[in-house]
Amino acid sequence: MAQVKVYGRAGVLEPLRARLSDVVHAAAVEALGLPADKRFHRFFPMTADDFPTPAGRTERYTVLEVVLFAGRSVATKKRFYALLIEGFAAELGIEPLDLEVTLIETPRHDWAIRGLPGDELDLPYRVAQ
Repeated sequence: MAQVKVYGRAGVLEPLRARLSDVVHAAAVEALGLPADKRFHRFFPMTADDFPTPAGRTERYTVLEVVLFAGRSVATKKRFYALLIEGFAAELGIEPLDLEVTLIETPRHDWAIRGLPGDELDLPYRVAQ
């Protein structure tokens, strides 16, 4: 399970929303083992005043926050980052300098999904290590 929040400038995010979601989803399926039929992405397009860019970044600066079940290996997480960086550059024209990704891991028991605590769910997939 993973919830993805995407923050960026409205003028950049809005035209790329569908393709960006595809890039994130493909990386999550391949690296994190998420099911292909589940996609939980939320977009937060902002004005330049609400989303200032740090020095050295462009207006394409994008931040991803991914909340997910704890337990994946460091190698798996690094593979996810690599796929995101590659996809954002190749498919979206967002260079590595303009992409930041934060993974926020929580134990399954700290989630409630479909009326059950996460650690009581019978998941149709195995969390990739």
